[in-house]
Amino acid sequence: MDRRHAGVRARGNSIVLDFTYQGQRCRETLKIKPTKTALKEVSRKREAILYDISMGKFDYSQHFPNSKNSINLSSSPGRFITIEIALKGWVKKKEKYCQFSTIRGYNTIIYAHLIPEFGHLKLSDLKPSHIEDFIDDLCLSNKRINNILSPLRQLFKDAVFDEIIDKDPMQRVRFLPVEQREPQPLTLKQIDLVLSQLHAQEHNLFKFAFWSGLRTSELIGLRWEDIDFKNNRFYVRVAVVGGREKTTKTASGQRTVDLHPESIAALKSQQQYTRREERVFHDPKTDKPWTGDQPIRKRVWTPALKAVKIPYRSPYQTRHTFASMMLSRGENPMWVAQQMGHKDWGMIRKVYGRWIA
Repeated sequence: MDRRHAGVRARGNSIVLDFTYQGQRCRETLKIKPTKTALKEVSRKREAILYDISMGKFDYSQHFPNSKNSINLSSSPGRFITIEIALKGWVKKKEKYCQFSTIRGYNTIIYAHLIPEFGHLKLSDLKPSHIEDFIDDLCLSNKRINNILSPLRQLFKDAVFDEIIDKDPMQRVRFLPVEQREPQPLTLKQIDLVLSQLHAQEHNLFKFAFWSGLRTSELIGLRWEDIDFKNNRFYVRVAVVGGREKTTKTASGQRTVDLHPESIAALKSQQQYTRREERVFHDPKTDKPWTGDQPIRKRVWTPALKAVKIPYRSPYQTRHTFASMMLSRGENPMWVAQQMGHKDWGMIRKVYGRWIA
């Protein structure tokens, strides 16, 4: 290193500038031919940097905008990180904590909507008006739009916490109002009509669904080892989404459920088909466990509703049917909440209040 220019030295056809910032030794290479004049100019630049550091006003990105340290050591790194890069890094971190199905949903949103629309922008460049214009162009339900914006909200909240940006533009973007969908449970007569169109394993599947209150993912994840005939109960421990086994939707979702006589009858009938298998319910077309709710809905549920002229509603309504039947019979709402895997009976009161005796 040239003693006349401390912290500055020639290296090949470049000049290396050396200084310490935030307790870290920094070396920046300038693509400048190391002439005497150039070395003197770079030495002056270093003195200016040291002065700014001492005065607490040094901004790495202003001096070295193309340096990797501009992101790590800049006072405003959000000016250099694109939303595309940030979203990809955010979802990568989420993989350690979220279920596969949740990550798949995030990736669908990120690559189908967020990156095409905002990926080119820097984090510090996003404005609420960008989001409002985006929302205006979407022909989707309010609930779906809120879901699409969720990763973006979480990303910017984390970016503020990590001091990558100073302000969160998403705080000024309001959640769109979502109307609560009214349950459409079936009556006992309608249950009988639907079951009359089903046979063998399909009949057992939906008979159990009506009288257990399980989510479809929990229903197809049910194992024979989870059934306790002796004590008239079964255990909900896993769910199957997209062909993959996962834990239940919430911690309270892992629960013990009482067996109703009708659900016991469905299980007894199902034993002749799968009692030597792990899963209770199989797809009779493949003779293997169901991989998701789509084939159940398309091949079994929808045709049965059409055959008996019942207006369409999703298979999830079997869960609503169970809740409404139990509450109408005077069962304790707290017991119904526990059977369905709710943390408390607040959701029961909110969704099924008109069926509470």
